[in-house]
Parts: sequence; structure tokens; C-alpha cells
Amino acid sequence: MAKAIMVQGTGSDVGKSILVCALCRIFRQEGLKVAPFKAQNMSNNSYVTADGREMGRAQVAQAEAAGILPTAEMNPILLKPSGNNGSQIITMGRPLRHMTAKEYYENKDKMLEIAKEAYAKLSNEYDVIVIEGAGSPAEINIKDNDIVNMKIAEIADAPVILVTDIERGGSFAWIVGTLELLNSDERDRVMGVIINKFRGDMGILESGLQMLEERINKPVLGVLPYFTNIDVDDEDSMSLNNRGTREDGRGKRDESDIVIIRLPRISNFTDFDILKREKDICVRFVEDARSIGNPDLIILPGTKNTIGDLEFIKESGIAETIINLAKTGIMVIGICGGYQMLGSVIRDPENAESETLETVGLGLIDVSTLFKMQKNTHQVKARLHDRGSDIFKGLNRDNEIAGYEIHMGETELLNGTAPFLKITERSDKEVGIDDGAVSDDGNVIGTYLHGIFDNDEFRLGLINHLRESKGLPTMPAEEMNIVEKEREYDKLADWFREHINMDLIYGVIKELRD
Repeated sequence: MAKAIMVQGTGSDVGKSILVCALCRIFRQEGLKVAPFKAQNMSNNSYVTADGREMGRAQVAQAEAAGILPTAEMNPILLKPSGNNGSQIITMGRPLRHMTAKEYYENKDKMLEIAKEAYAKLSNEYDVIVIEGAGSPAEINIKDNDIVNMKIAEIADAPVILVTDIERGGSFAWIVGTLELLNSDERDRVMGVIINKFRGDMGILESGLQMLEERINKPVLGVLPYFTNIDVDDEDSMSLNNRGTREDGRGKRDESDIVIIRLPRISNFTDFDILKREKDICVRFVEDARSIGNPDLIILPGTKNTIGDLEFIKESGIAETIINLAKTGIMVIGICGGYQMLGSVIRDPENAESETLETVGLGLIDVSTLFKMQKNTHQVKARLHDRGSDIFKGLNRDNEIAGYEIHMGETELLNGTAPFLKITERSDKEVGIDDGAVSDDGNVIGTYLHGIFDNDEFRLGLINHLRESKGLPTMPAEEMNIVEKEREYDKLADWFREHINMDLIYGVIKELRD
């Protein structure tokens, strides 16, 4: 059985996912077989594994840091919120059904068994499991139903590191209050605390750390400074609020202005992280029509509720603004649910997604979407279709484009509408399937492929089209921001080692170095 260590937080978005990433990379550097685990993740940012199963993106990044392929066992339960009081429940990478919070809690014993079986499988295959908690372990109103924090720590017999975010203020009270609301056995399991996202003078902080240790009778394992120079995926739920994007205006004359519509139930917003990292690009997440301005590109992202979010952009005036800008030649790209919105009509006769049987789309591409109960989850390889948009005419149409599909529904091209991509491989099987669609003028594009912008040559083609449209010189390939993930995970490990007492961590997981 594997040794285990767990990272829990005083709340959401305090840095748990990043710390698990760092520990996975450190243990890998020590020559250990290490895997991440999160029993239950609530996120609309998901990924498709090689065997076509769906899991949270945070655990994918952690698996990459550990040097292993991600599998559904690392995130056996995924909750994808679709409204204020319900989520689609994914178990072991497959959709189960939609549940309200009350229904989910009524099924907690079944969910716990799924999590236990997944953990046991990993435990038999690896030396160390680094477990991530969710939210806070001290939510007293739901603590008895919690299957992701202290219950999992008990099952795995894992010591717990408690992490807090000092940037928000009140972190000392947050730590003390969290520990106070745990029972004595749970408090004993907490081996120490980590202060995360610190900016300022350590000399001023030190007296507070000493007082904290005396108060809680536990060590502060270290203080992690805020970083901006390491490219790793953000946490899931709240990080869109702090993505460092430009919210203060439009793109400058010498940079491309890209607007991403911030839908109420936006999903897979990590699709656009790579665009933010490129120089001379302004990426803005926008949730009202007035803030759109006159950008070079508008992106309609994925969503967990296509019909509901389509109604939102209609009612808010965003839809009308997009349609009017598209008529002036502004480029529009829709990804997954955003692609479905660009079409003429969306039908849902089986109520697969909502109670609305049919709704009119933006009409920017002549396609119709029919929702079905079956969900498509595939890793795919594709190439630009011979009939696709001339915007990418400078690219070799035989170049491979990799991505993944996560969608309910099939989209039909009408009246000779040109497809965008030709899928050549789907879940390791050779196919010849059309994907996406292109408007008659070639300026509006839809596709089901998540991760399409991570393809360097495709991204360069898009960037240079936007630059040429503004009369700017094209970007040479050597100036692109090519993210070398292995290097970034090593930088993350170095950052963690520099500021954390690793001897204390090794001390509670005995024999790790032997």
C-alpha cells in the first residue's frame, strides 16, 4: 500500500491544486512512483483521458507533474455544475445523471465506495499518493456528508497539510478557526500549515507566525511567495476571477485584442491560457455587451448549459453585439457549446440539457444542433479541412491538430456549409469525420475541439491572421511562447523546496527516502 499525504485548505482557491502539483514533482524527482488523487472535484474544467473518460483538469496537471498518464481513478467523482442547485455527476469518467445537492448527499455512501475503490487501485500501483481536499474541511453544516476531506484522510491514514491564502487577509483567523471546528482526531491529523501567496516583508510576518504556532501547537511548514513566472494550470472553481487578464480597456494598436465571453456556466476556460501567454495579445474575459468594444477576435467558449447561457447572452445584449460585429468582419470563434450557439437552431427533445425543447441560435453559421443523452468524450487528432476557412490558408493542411471532445449533442451542417476540420483519429481509432463549420465569408468558425489553441502551428496561424488584419508584421515562429511543461513543473518544485521545510514533510511519511 502506498504512503499518503494530503493537502487541505482553509477555503476554496487557496492553492491546494498547485501545492499537490509541486509535491508530485518533488516525489518524482526523488525517484518515487507518485500519483495524485482527489475523491470529488467540482469543476466545469475537465479533460478526456486516453481511454475516453472525463476527469478534472487539475488532476491532469498533477499527473503530468508526477510524470504519469492521467486516469479516472485520480478523480473518481466529478461534479459539473449546470445551475444553482444541481450538477451532472461523472463517476469513474462516465456520466451518471444529474443530481441536486440533496440527491447527491442521499447517495454519499455510494459515492464514498467509488472513491475508496479508486484510491485502493492507485494505492496498489504507486509508492506515494498526494491527495487533494476540496473547499474547507470545517464546513459544519455539510461536514457529515463530506467525502473528500477528513474522511479520505482517515481512509488513507494520511497526514494533512493545511494551506491558507494570506493575500485575502484574515489568514491567521482562518487557520485557527478551521482547526477549532475540527474534532480532536482530525486536529491531530494536521501536521502543520503553509502560508501561501505572500507578498511583503517577511520580517513583519515572523512575529505572527510565532504567535500562530504557539496558539495552534503545530508548526508553520513555510511561507510560499506569490509567483507570476511559473506556467502551470490554475485551480478549478474560483480562479477565473483572478486570471490576470486585461479588464481595464481595449487592446493597444500594436497588439491583438481578444475578447472571451464570460458565460455564467463557462467550462474549460483553460483552453485560452496559452493565448494569454503570448506577447502583444490582450485577452479580456467580458460579461456585458458594453465591454466588448471593437476587438480583433471574439471567442464564445464552452459551457455546461448551452441553452441557458445562450439565453443569457441574448437577454444581456451580448448576442446582438456579436452578430453586429461579425457583420463588420470581426472574427468569431465558438468552442464546443459556443460553436452550438453560433448555429441556426438548437433542439433538445429529450431534455438532455434543459427543459427548453428548441431555441434559435445566433445564426452566424448555417448548422443545427440536436442534443442527445449520450455524451461524446474522445481524444482526437485532426487536420484543417480542404474546404475550411481561407484564414488559415498559409498553414499546411496536413499538419496534425490534437485536442479532445466533451459534448452532448450532434451538429449538422446545412445548405452546403463547409466543415472546419477533418478528424483522422478518435480514441485511437482511424476515422474520417468532419468537425466544426465555417461561415460563408470564412470569418466565423465553430469547432468541438477543446485544446485547439495549444497546437503551436495553428495558434501561430491565428495570431498572424489577427496581426495582418491590423496591418502589423507577422510573428516569427521563434517568438512564440512555447510552454515547456517539464521545465515549468521543475520550477514549481524548486519554488516549493526553497520555502518549505521538506524535512518535516519527509518525517511524517516514513521510509520515503529509503
